[in-house]
Amino acid sequence: MNSIDNLINELTRFQGIGAKTAQRLAYQLIRMPIEDAKSIAEAIIEVKDNIKFCSDCFNITEIDPCMICTSIAREGESLCVVEQPLDIVAFEKTGVYKGLYHVLHGAISPINGVGPQDIKLNELIKRVEVGSFTEIILATNVNLDGEATAMYVHQMLSKLDVKITRPARGLPFGGDLEYADQTTLSRAFEGRQNL
Repeated sequence: MNSIDNLINELTRFQGIGAKTAQRLAYQLIRMPIEDAKSIAEAIIEVKDNIKFCSDCFNITEIDPCMICTSIAREGESLCVVEQPLDIVAFEKTGVYKGLYHVLHGAISPINGVGPQDIKLNELIKRVEVGSFTEIILATNVNLDGEATAMYVHQMLSKLDVKITRPARGLPFGGDLEYADQTTLSRAFEGRQNL
């Protein structure tokens, strides 16, 4: 395998990058100045060296615990449960939510071989058991896997004395939170409902 084929093959490891896109990216890298290509490579290595998961919420961070978990400006009575770190970015852009987060790092998907043990669900349950949360907001994606995950989490947490809500249905079914516009996400969050 030559170096171009090797690069194309490596680029297809990224989720959502098929062979054609990988080819275009590879040829774009070939055409760019060596300094730019080295900057990209260094940025990737720097991220891999410096980024870790927050030991409290499992968001990506360079410091542990993360800035959200340690912020005195955050209200610590509500906990918003999301699937991925990008979902936190989407909520933070709205400026509506001022509580804490918990990242599951996926959703329960039996068809894809992902069970409750494969996401940060046990960590969530322990966190809620020892925390002083009055509300848990299940902000998983509005698709089959997200709904199944929300219902499972609801079942697991319903034994505890905590209010469990879900953002309103302003979000389209089948959509991912990271692609929702700020207005839709804000309204869905403000109109959350009890489960």
